[in-house]
Amino acid sequence: MQKHIDIKKFLPHRAPMLMVDYITDFDEDTVKTIFKIEPDCIFVSDNILSECGLVENAAQTCSSIVGKSYFAEDDFEGLTNDVIGFISVIKSINIYSLPIVKQTITTKAILVSRFDTDSYSICTIKCTVENKTTLLADCEMNLFIQEV
Repeated sequence: MQKHIDIKKFLPHRAPMLMVDYITDFDEDTVKTIFKIEPDCIFVSDNILSECGLVENAAQTCSSIVGKSYFAEDDFEGLTNDVIGFISVIKSINIYSLPIVKQTITTKAILVSRFDTDSYSICTIKCTVENKTTLLADCEMNLFIQEV
């Protein structure tokens, strides 16, 4: 999919906790998001996005893969279901560099595995965060997502 989708339609996060601006690509197993770091970001200190900010960006990107499956195929408004999710485990994380204010980061996530029941999903996702061609971080995490 090559459409910019406002991620607020698929995540409950709002400022100051929203760490993704929009989705640029996604399908059943992958997602790519964009986030421009602004000076008023809650995870910015001394004009640098913190490690926690990178992790939160990665988690929000990852959750959109599984979260989207709770909506109808053509539902780009994301308003038909209420879904909650959280990180259940961070299996690994490497922080290589921290981006600064006004830089734009691109985050890519790939679904590794998924277990679904009638009421929730548990998944493992690998993720990379980049600033242009510089790898800032990579991680693997488990997410728990449930329709409410």
